[in-house]
Amino acid sequence: MDLKQIRARFGKARGVALAAILAAVLGTIAVQARAPNATTPGPQSASVVVSGLPQQGQDVMHQIRQGGPFRYDKDGSVFGNRERLLPGEKRGYYREYTVPTPGLSHRGARRIVCGGFKPRTPDACYYTEDHYSSFRLIVQ
Repeated sequence: MDLKQIRARFGKARGVALAAILAAVLGTIAVQARAPNATTPGPQSASVVVSGLPQQGQDVMHQIRQGGPFRYDKDGSVFGNRERLLPGEKRGYYREYTVPTPGLSHRGARRIVCGGFKPRTPDACYYTEDHYSSFRLIVQ
């Protein structure tokens, strides 16, 4: 049944309300369809060894394990995972760290996001070079 048939059958007001409800339901289904895999952020090939990170990323991994010091005030702050590309966890599980980009006077797009409730010994860390559009699992 299309929108014209709905309006003819139920009246214009009811048809508009029904269309709005239908749009909301379909929007929810579309968002849920993009939910991440609960075990990994992407295909198994989406990983990088620590030595494969840029030197600045390797330095940040070392700083994370040492508990700092970090170059930027925002480093170590909670990462909300709003993009839902990382496995779903409770708020406060993920923390983000800036990977400096040579030649830039600002933080740039590169980050390491680590999960776990012990920042010096994270459960897993992920690298993004495109400001959270994609992630690669960092492996030893």
